[in-house]
Amino acid sequence: MVRAVTWLRYSLGVAHLVIGPLLRHVDGSTATVWVETSDPCTVSVVAGEERVSERTFTVHGHHYALVDVPVREAVPYQVEVDGAEVWPQEGMERSVIRPVARLETVVFGSCRTSVPHDAAHLISHGVDTLRAYGHTLTVDDGLPDLLLMLGDQVYADEPSAEMIEFIRERRGGSEPVDEIADFEEYAELYRQAWTDPEIRWLLSTVPTAMIFDDHDLRDDWNTSQPWREQMARVPWWKRRVMAGLGAYWVYQHLGNLTPAERAADEVYLKIREAADGAEILDAFAERADADPTTSRWSYSRDYGGTRLIMLDTRCARHLVPGERSVLDSSEWAWLEEQVNGGQELLLVGSSVPVLLPAGIHHVEAWNEALADGAWGRRWGRWSERIRQAVDLEHWAAFRRSFERLCTLLAGSGSTVLLLSGDVHYSYVAKGKDVPVYQLVCSPIRNPLSRTLRLANIIAQFGVASLFGGLLARTARLPKPPFKWRITNGPWFSNALATLTFPDGVPEARWYSPTISDPPQLSEISRVPLPGRPG
Repeated sequence: MVRAVTWLRYSLGVAHLVIGPLLRHVDGSTATVWVETSDPCTVSVVAGEERVSERTFTVHGHHYALVDVPVREAVPYQVEVDGAEVWPQEGMERSVIRPVARLETVVFGSCRTSVPHDAAHLISHGVDTLRAYGHTLTVDDGLPDLLLMLGDQVYADEPSAEMIEFIRERRGGSEPVDEIADFEEYAELYRQAWTDPEIRWLLSTVPTAMIFDDHDLRDDWNTSQPWREQMARVPWWKRRVMAGLGAYWVYQHLGNLTPAERAADEVYLKIREAADGAEILDAFAERADADPTTSRWSYSRDYGGTRLIMLDTRCARHLVPGERSVLDSSEWAWLEEQVNGGQELLLVGSSVPVLLPAGIHHVEAWNEALADGAWGRRWGRWSERIRQAVDLEHWAAFRRSFERLCTLLAGSGSTVLLLSGDVHYSYVAKGKDVPVYQLVCSPIRNPLSRTLRLANIIAQFGVASLFGGLLARTARLPKPPFKWRITNGPWFSNALATLTFPDGVPEARWYSPTISDPPQLSEISRVPLPGRPG
């Protein structure tokens, strides 16, 4: 019945859902539901006896609403548009809202391309782990408390054939031909990413927290100051970065905020009052790119004795050679305040890993030193080209930031679980004599070819392990604050990871999808994580 009503409203040009509902920020008393609609309208969420309505706001001709619903217990919910029920859709399992006061199960991963699920793309991209998870999960299975999406939710620089067709039909051969150019194309990119039925239901039922990585804007985003200078000379880049950050603000960032934080957000308040907030959002995005200290994309959440800290490791970078930092001074001050809160457990989301395989860590630190002139200008120019060509831009490539972060986390008095993606393989690293662990899960759907897998094993776990330390010594680099080693992995398949707390002790598991109809998830590793040094 709901599907028929939706089709009728679409055919009559009446407001209907375009994307969503997405269940975003949820705590012990309030849940935020995010939607995009086809036209301006009133969106209502009905959850048990609670009924809350919000008018949409408009940006670049697209219409959105965030509805904050009081929640005391698990309850199914419905979404209405101008009084007509449009969710759940016919044939779908009911969507539910549950209060989340403590974290019992966290799911995380990164790097998901939105391509079809036909045989050709199963060969090239593998099975979509997020879609497989949506297939297997039911409300009666024990839903996770949080889904952490750790970057590259969309690929603005590697769009699917369907997305490229949309681009070419819309603007012909104007630049960039095969990349996203403006807000309208970002809106379509998100629509294609989040409207598979299984994923749509999953996102409507499991709370999500998100942060961007480079492909949400463009590969190598803010790798270095020379990279920014090169991109500034590209005619279409300014429009692209404004659209990318603006779209991220609407589709991802707003849902990360608590209701109180949104109520204090001046950009949000101004846009809600505008007939179309495009100019307000574009100005904000341009300012955020030019001066990262004017905005904050990082955020934190407390769940009992656990604090989740999600870090902006892309836009907040300070890139002046010789002063490189993953976080600018404002972000560092904020992070130090979050870390020193006395929590038992810190979950730190960083899209790029902090603890890499030791060999490649030393290679990245050595490359940075050369790029900053340790061996002279000629070696510096060569090293900068290498930095960009092979993506040497993780925490290790910002050595002072790496040392500062490790010292901060090791001295926090908390057990620290670093959750990351980006590198297109999964692994666990463990600090020596400090309760700091690196958990990496990547990709959700974008696997490396067999050739690149072998190359990564040789370069990152073989050759680099032999020569990385030697190279670091030639640049006279200091030793890291503590040693670490890879204890589990690498695993190269598409995957999602779960973090659970049986008997209060963290345990991580990685799952990979099977090629079946419907797809299933198969456990590929289970790793206990004792909350003590060792």
